[in-house]
Amino acid sequence: MFGMSVFQSVLERLRAEQALPDDTEADGEDTARERPQSPFGRSPAFVVETPARTTAPFAAVERAYMDLAPAERSEEPPVMPDHLRRTSLADVAAELDLGEGETGLTLAAKRRRFAAMNHPDRLPPEFRANATIRMKLANMLIDEASRRLEQ
Repeated sequence: MFGMSVFQSVLERLRAEQALPDDTEADGEDTARERPQSPFGRSPAFVVETPARTTAPFAAVERAYMDLAPAERSEEPPVMPDHLRRTSLADVAAELDLGEGETGLTLAAKRRRFAAMNHPDRLPPEFRANATIRMKLANMLIDEASRRLEQ
């Protein structure tokens, strides 16, 4: 089950449990048809047998999930985008392009736009240090520009 997602490993385990032969009575009769099956081991009394008409949609959902599930990551680590390499105050100020005609609304829009591309929570762990520096600088510049508006 190594190399599988959690969902895939649970499905494989459930398939394996359902494929195992159930207890047979001493006279050789199979009791599996008399007692409903539970995917979690012994069947409790309140579990009812799953009708055949519900297993087909489940299989379709399972196939759709597997088709849309991301492939296992065996590729090389991601490459840092160029904009994250620019961590100087001048670079961040040039990107923000703060001018004299800024209003509170335009400053808020620039902060949101900048955060959408640079917020550390949206980036891989390897890039978070640079992203944090960039966000601190951008917030500092935007805060200073908004203070100037209030004066």
